[in-house]
Amino acid sequence: MDNRRYRMVVTSGLDYVRTGAQVDDQLRRWLREPPKAYDIDAFAEGRNEIARGVTLDHDSTTGTTGVYGRWRLRETAPNGTWQTTVLIRQVGGGPTWVQLDVEHLPDDPDTAPVPAKTPRLAKSLLGVLEARDGRADVTPDPQVVEADDVDAVIDELCDEDRRLPIVIASSPYGVDFDSWLEQTVDPLVRPLAGLAILYVLAPGAEARFNQELGYHRVFGGGIRTYLPGVDPAWAADGQRHRVMSRRLITENPGRASRILAQLPQGLATRMPLPAELDSVPVMRTRTRDAVGTSELERLRDENHALFEILEEAGREQRVRADEIRDLKHELQQAGDNESLLTVDYDEQYQQLHKAKAQVLALQKRLLVMGAGEAAFSPIDSSPTDPESFAEILGRIGEMPRLHFTGSSKVALELDDQAYGSSWVRMTWDAVLALQDFADAAAEGKVNCDFKQWCTDAPGGVHTISPRKIVRDESKTVKSKSNWRRERTFPIPEYVDSSGKVFMGAHLRIGGGNTVAPRLHYFDGSCAEHGIFVGYIGPHLTNTLT
Repeated sequence: MDNRRYRMVVTSGLDYVRTGAQVDDQLRRWLREPPKAYDIDAFAEGRNEIARGVTLDHDSTTGTTGVYGRWRLRETAPNGTWQTTVLIRQVGGGPTWVQLDVEHLPDDPDTAPVPAKTPRLAKSLLGVLEARDGRADVTPDPQVVEADDVDAVIDELCDEDRRLPIVIASSPYGVDFDSWLEQTVDPLVRPLAGLAILYVLAPGAEARFNQELGYHRVFGGGIRTYLPGVDPAWAADGQRHRVMSRRLITENPGRASRILAQLPQGLATRMPLPAELDSVPVMRTRTRDAVGTSELERLRDENHALFEILEEAGREQRVRADEIRDLKHELQQAGDNESLLTVDYDEQYQQLHKAKAQVLALQKRLLVMGAGEAAFSPIDSSPTDPESFAEILGRIGEMPRLHFTGSSKVALELDDQAYGSSWVRMTWDAVLALQDFADAAAEGKVNCDFKQWCTDAPGGVHTISPRKIVRDESKTVKSKSNWRRERTFPIPEYVDSSGKVFMGAHLRIGGGNTVAPRLHYFDGSCAEHGIFVGYIGPHLTNTLT
């Protein structure tokens, strides 16, 4: 996802005229106050230079298709132009929409835009516009949810008209709530102003919230991001909504804040605009009034202004071309993911159908043998599998022929980015299969690689779908030194004297989002030394990331 642009889209609780007045006032304050401190006396219709290298444009229209007003600030910087656009729009008797965009337009076509941070203007606007998204209030700071507010928050979570994610923070047991809110939660969610609906559960509300949302709980100081379209009654839906643990929040708050902001930022820039905003025409820059005292000077001024317009158009065109390229890559990746998920679903359904048929056949045999009670008695299925990546790493340490040589920190961070526990389950299945493969190789029972072994493995051993196993990276990945270096991981010197080896073989742990975890391994000496897992973590850089 593209997180380079900041975008806020909300509706105003004020009418169009009052919304315009508040936007105009807050914009003037923002421009006048440090660090900008611009001369806003020049603020007027048309193209205005309010400082050297700083222009402010404004246009507005009233007609049968509705009304809109728009302000665009362009600030020249050493590496390009920063552009801030505020748009208010109303169609018919509908709500007044407010859109705020901040983006960087680089001068050099080969230079990537600088990611935009949340502007102070966003927080100022939210403070005066009574902003809303569907049923929810969009506030610059987290709202405290008391027990009596839980039902209303659940209604907002399930609201079909909601566009923004809802970020809900819980509080740790035994910690002063006010201190936790002020010192931890507030700084953590500050970059989300205008990008998400922000809540923090008071201690008295947390138990009730989790009781009502058994599949979507958040507790113990964790934070959960709820995407639009929550279905409280569907267990599988819980996997869509990311959970961040208290461990990451307290150990590395800066990284936690960046991870927490990635999803709302990406959704804001990728989600289609409401029809009311999408129908507003492109803003055309106006040439400034000539200041020369002669015809020649007037022509020079006009030529200079037109040259600036062409330069601005060129920068904006390059940025839009980059966005289109990124969207094409994402579309291709989404198509690939859809194909893989379709195959995985079909394969898993076949396995489930086979397992059900086998259970039914065994139950019939037991009935014939007079063991009807045993045939239908519930089986003790107390969980023994790991429930986190932290547990997986601990269990790998107990396996004599499977060795983890990668970064524990990177692997543990998956616990803070996972959609439910499916990644953990799939990784554990892969670990068990690798262990059985290594044991079989040590006993001289293997004459093929891991993928072929999973295809033809005998009964009684752990396997994973061969479709999840990739034998090696593509030529493109292997030929790029940076990408190859990313996939080169530590290994004992008794295996390779260099102490590291390229691990192109990998397993697809998950897909369908920006993390798409992978497990990279080396089985070149499995008969003698076992298998070495060099990496468990987010998808490494390739042509689509």
